[in-house]
Amino acid sequence: MALRPFRGSPRPARRHRVLRAGTALLLAAAFVCLPSAAASAAPAHRTPSHQAAAAPDEEVAFRIQDERITESSGLAVSRRHQGVVYTHNDSGGVPTIYALGTDGRVRAALTLGGAQARDWEGMAIGEDGRGRPSIFVADIGDNLGGAWPYVTVYRIPEPSRLRSQTIRATAFKIKYEDGPRNAETFMINPRTNRIYIASKLFGGKVYEGPKRLRTSGFNTMREVSDAPSIATDGAFSPDGRLCVIRTYFGARLYSVDADGRPGKSLTSIGVPRQEQGESVTFTADGRSILAGSEGTDQPVYRIPLPEEALPSPSATKDAGTTSTTENAEEGRKDAAGPRVGLFLALAIAGAVAYGLTRKRGGPAGRK
Repeated sequence: MALRPFRGSPRPARRHRVLRAGTALLLAAAFVCLPSAAASAAPAHRTPSHQAAAAPDEEVAFRIQDERITESSGLAVSRRHQGVVYTHNDSGGVPTIYALGTDGRVRAALTLGGAQARDWEGMAIGEDGRGRPSIFVADIGDNLGGAWPYVTVYRIPEPSRLRSQTIRATAFKIKYEDGPRNAETFMINPRTNRIYIASKLFGGKVYEGPKRLRTSGFNTMREVSDAPSIATDGAFSPDGRLCVIRTYFGARLYSVDADGRPGKSLTSIGVPRQEQGESVTFTADGRSILAGSEGTDQPVYRIPLPEEALPSPSATKDAGTTSTTENAEEGRKDAAGPRVGLFLALAIAGAVAYGLTRKRGGPAGRK
């Protein structure tokens, strides 16, 4: 895969997708070789069939069928617009967020002015410096594990009226205190408005951002807790009591401690087997999670939380979208069996790696 300079032209989307697929397969092969890691991140329920091993009450909330969305890699529920869920593509395209209705159709395309779509991996709803609902999207992917000197989080105000438009983005440069790493999990605590990122590989960690993000210099992320291996996304519940972190194989709920950080592991949640499950968020009422996948014509599943994790009636009543005000500023325009899964993953990953080697003809990732 040919890498461009950090501020150069976009990477070829096709090679990027091939490398991501090969990386995912190699990770899957390694994952099934490590029972302890798999046990911590795998679904709570498994079946011998090829059907999804998910929560018994799972249902398809909607299906993403828009031809522009082929690599949905993040989900976030709107605070201003009831029933609206935001998503974005992974990389290799324009820096655009899509507002989806309850039928999965695009109601508006929000292009981030001044932003790049290098490797978008997650999104969340937070607030700007004036307390207004804002959409954050995290350009934090790094498939070569340290190729980028810094990563970026972008913020735009959530528009009060949904229409396709370009909105100037605010950029925040991000570094980790212990050096660069690949990450796909981006979360915002709704109580503190603080950002959290979880690294993706084995021995994953959760990193906490500063109390306030700054646009000058760098914002340093500091390790605060462990994360599941191969974490692909995460989210805080609307009331800030819980957070969820998912992997390709399942999801896990965590309590949130007094400091607003992900704390004790509570329980695992089964998710459907998906083409490449990379997104998760809570529903507006905090009683379910939504789980999505990259790929075309992909369903987004609604999976209810276990009874012991449900919010109190008062919290449920208060959850939901913020009322829309027209005078608000809109801003400037799993495998069937471990042995079979291991064999298939290794075989396909080997073929992918061989193809990449022949096409690159040089040191990995550089011309």
